[in-house]
Amino acid sequence: MREPRTPEEVITTTEHTPPPIVDLQEAATRNHDARRIIGGFSTTMPTLAEIWQQLEAALADTPALSAEITRLRAELAGTRLDRANLLAAARAVISAHLDGEPDPLSYLRDELTARGQLPTDPGSRS
Repeated sequence: MREPRTPEEVITTTEHTPPPIVDLQEAATRNHDARRIIGGFSTTMPTLAEIWQQLEAALADTPALSAEITRLRAELAGTRLDRANLLAAARAVISAHLDGEPDPLSYLRDELTARGQLPTDPGSRS
């Protein structure tokens, strides 16, 4: 029987995160440049004011969309890390069981405790 695993052994799983398809900084720079160009056109061609306003309104959505993408990327990264940690804990439980450790569920219990998600024992009176 091998020595019991430490919690550090449980959380060693890493996942590959694909690179972003869109560089948000480049998109913001292009958006800024386009808005500046439209501002210049609207000054020199006021007869097309309605078109310039529509283009400006469409470009005005870009900063909000970029912020939402940034938020969602961060949320996804956290979700991927959570999944990796839970998967590592599950694998540690199986390995510990196969190695005949006395408390193989301790790895999963530790992970759930660290998250504040360990259910209370219905048999205990706290």
